[in-house]
Amino acid sequence: MSTVKITPSPASLTTTIKHLACIQQPRLQSTIFTNKFRTPRRALTVSMASVDTPFEVCVKQSITTPNKLGDCPFTQRVLLTLEEKQLPYDMKFVDLSNKPDWFLKISPEGKVPLIKLDEKWVPDSDVITQALEEKFPEPPLATPPEKASVGLKIFPKFVAFVKSKDPSDGTEQALLDELTAFNDYLKENGPFINGNDVSATDLSLGPKLYHLEIALGYYKNWSVPDSFSYVKSYMKSIFSRESFINTRALKEDVIEGWRPKVMG
Repeated sequence: MSTVKITPSPASLTTTIKHLACIQQPRLQSTIFTNKFRTPRRALTVSMASVDTPFEVCVKQSITTPNKLGDCPFTQRVLLTLEEKQLPYDMKFVDLSNKPDWFLKISPEGKVPLIKLDEKWVPDSDVITQALEEKFPEPPLATPPEKASVGLKIFPKFVAFVKSKDPSDGTEQALLDELTAFNDYLKENGPFINGNDVSATDLSLGPKLYHLEIALGYYKNWSVPDSFSYVKSYMKSIFSRESFINTRALKEDVIEGWRPKVMG
């Protein structure tokens, strides 16, 4: 396996992770991401030196561009967690339209994301991110229980609206109601769900809002109203984070990923 490691220049203390190494096998490609910690703000209990090898993560392969990450928001949530905790990872691209035998052996349900932790393959973004938080508690990303459900209903309301073919069925208003509640919450508690610090709930909601913005813009010519200024500022802040830029799907993949659901 060939890898490319990136060492930040002295002038930059922030981590830069690029898609710089690929391995091509039958129906499998993998890219290794490595990074180094910036100067810590708080005492760390885990350091990069304690992680000997990158975490193997099975991810959806792009359906529009070879050797690129696909459009799964749940996978991006896992990758964001790894990025924010500055842990190295090795992405293994899986063609979900033609799942290879090696993948089905470790994921009988054929779903991503999937990560190898302590020599065991672990599915489900909820389980994975919780395990990473417990194993690597610094920097902390856990959201206080009373805030963990903030924004939770936005994604299902978006799904209902983007799939709707009846403009009078109330799905748009249902989404607007959830965005109103979220905007009010951010106004009083923001800029992020847990105040000034990004938390696990932001890393879950951010990719879903990214899909919302692209899919509704393309299929419904719809965007988040300007009156929701706190929501729009929140989206801008999340989308501009280096970790998000490193792990986001191509716009074309998001559009194509939603096409079967929208077109029915």
